[in-house]
Amino acid sequence: MFGLGLPEMMVVLVIALVVFGPSKLPSLGKSLGEAIRGFKKGLAEEPSEEKKKIETK
Repeated sequence: MFGLGLPEMMVVLVIALVVFGPSKLPSLGKSLGEAIRGFKKGLAEEPSEEKKKIETK
């Protein structure tokens, strides 16, 4: 995808650990996971406004 292998991922994780610290890293991961989950859920659901516009036409 982006050409990230194991060594590159380890460097990214070490930098994240240094920047955010070990106490903030779990909460950061949790919030990132919830954001991705919400984004996927929003893509999967068709907005109700779109349904109303299609039905009225």
